[in-house]
Amino acid sequence: MERAQKYLTYFLSHRKVTNELIRKIDDKDYGYRPTETSMPAGKLVTHMLTSFYMFAKTAKDGFPAVFGEKFDEIAPNLSEAAENFTEKTIEVISSLTSEELERKIDMTGIFGMELTGSQLLQIAMDHEIHHKGNLFVYVREMGHTDLPMFVSKG
Repeated sequence: MERAQKYLTYFLSHRKVTNELIRKIDDKDYGYRPTETSMPAGKLVTHMLTSFYMFAKTAKDGFPAVFGEKFDEIAPNLSEAAENFTEKTIEVISSLTSEELERKIDMTGIFGMELTGSQLLQIAMDHEIHHKGNLFVYVREMGHTDLPMFVSKG
């Protein structure tokens, strides 16, 4: 199996669960945060969706210009944004070549070092998993008890 396909399969095993959690958040709860220092639910979801896309796009393009972009169109409907950003991210990951995954990218302005496309995707996955754990707490505290497993097998 090609490396990009393996990354895609792994991404989707987590993103499907993330999207299921997002669908449980009513628009009236977009401002919910479990503690005073927590991100509001809408901001957390937006951060998760755009971050993975930015990491993948940087791996594809070879430079981090996308990290300066604003993604204001997201907030009105989180479920729709999740579907849109998931599709965009699938397209980018699916198109990654072995050369792009091995290419070193100057990320010193953000991470203080050069990273390969493959390393960027691993950071993106770790980041998604971390915040998905946060999202489980948010959704449970919103009163939802029928929650998915942490990873999708199908």
